Amino acid sequence: MSKMSEEEINSALTRLTGWKYENNSIVKEFEFNDFTRSIGFVVKVGIESEKADHHPDIFIHSWNKVKIILSTHSAGGVTEKDISLAETFDSF
Repeated sequence: MSKMSEEEINSALTRLTGWKYENNSIVKEFEFNDFTRSIGFVVKVGIESEKADHHPDIFIHSWNKVKIILSTHSAGGVTEKDISLAETFDSF
């Protein structure tokens, strides 16, 4: 899978809500009403990531916030695989 250009990434981000292009990755912070929902979201992210054989960086902080960072390390940046997973995560 080939790395997307910055223009392609910015165009793809218009289809997503709240995602930003930072440091050669796409990033979003999700906020939940409680810790249980935060952890539940992380479990869903883990299951879908494993199915796709593509694994984001996941940070849980402040008991109700989950930050997801997506990048295809083997391609050196963002690919369609990252955009596709972001769309999946947004659908939860």
